[in-house]
Amino acid sequence: MKKMIIPCLAMMAFGISAAAQALRIPGTANIVCMTGRKVGVTDIEIKYSAPGVKGREGKIYGTGVVPFGYEVLGFGSNVASPWRAGADECTTIAFSTDVNINGKRLPAGKYAFFIEVQQDTSVLIFNRNTREWGSYFYRKELDVLHVGTTQKKNLPQMQERLVYDFANQTDSTVDIELKWERWSFPIHVSVNLKETVLEDIRQQMSGAIGFDPASLEAAAQWCVANNINYEEALNWITSATDPNLGGKNSFGAASTRAALLRKTGKEEEATNILNAALGSASVMELHTYGRQLLAEQKVQEAFAIFQQNFTKNKGAWPTNMGMMRVYAAMGNYKKALEHAKAALPQAPDEQNKAFIENAIKQFSAGKPLQ
Repeated sequence: MKKMIIPCLAMMAFGISAAAQALRIPGTANIVCMTGRKVGVTDIEIKYSAPGVKGREGKIYGTGVVPFGYEVLGFGSNVASPWRAGADECTTIAFSTDVNINGKRLPAGKYAFFIEVQQDTSVLIFNRNTREWGSYFYRKELDVLHVGTTQKKNLPQMQERLVYDFANQTDSTVDIELKWERWSFPIHVSVNLKETVLEDIRQQMSGAIGFDPASLEAAAQWCVANNINYEEALNWITSATDPNLGGKNSFGAASTRAALLRKTGKEEEATNILNAALGSASVMELHTYGRQLLAEQKVQEAFAIFQQNFTKNKGAWPTNMGMMRVYAAMGNYKKALEHAKAALPQAPDEQNKAFIENAIKQFSAGKPLQ
């Protein structure tokens, strides 16, 4: 009999192990889903199991399926728990950068996602324990964020399978909607676009492209365009022109350096750098710089650059366009019309041609450029 005990104990141990690691066979009860979206440089990833309504319309919310508030769920759980916002294992939501959820800040990371469902206004819950089964062993002390939301209860069509949808995306925001049956729970996500893009640029600059002059110049130019991070950007543009990295003192690099110097109050140094570089600028570089000055409302400075470009390059494309733009900005529509007519036969493509034809109509009527 003793010989039989060991195999029996072994089978018992095996049985316990097998139960703990239950065999999973795909079925149709709940569907495992993954969805995501990129907002700026922020990755959003959601993983959830989608239950079906299965004829229970009107019997989902405020019942044993989705209780209101917190409820002890049983099956070994003895703590009051919120809804798991899905089925089976806990729903998880991951953000690659810091975000704001319905106006409240949430640090970057992966979270278990629950909802304290109420009749009208519910609470979104982001929790650090992403390995739990549903919300059976919910630990409130691991909550990172609670934020309110007002659900909609009148979806025009019944949503059979629970789904997380994305809508209303902009450069820095997106709406996530949890939809099931006739209810929808809105989750508004926003990011600080400048802050997150700058951090992404910094991370890229710490790698191999931190030795690439074109990338360094592009990073500095982004800082100029977004009015941010001037001192570090000056270091980047300095590295971009370092001959040891293959960099060159181009007009583009010089204009970027000058713009950064102006933003740090070094106007005289900026002017000297630009004056030294103007002689080597191409027709397109001068035109682009003139347009930059116009965008900054520096009309007289822009006029000097467009005039220099027009004279130096003998009216070649796009110098008439530049003169047209600056005269229009000065309110001299007669001179703007003159240069628009000269620019029309020089137009290199249909898009520019159409733009100039419209400008001619506006100036002929004594109207500003639109």
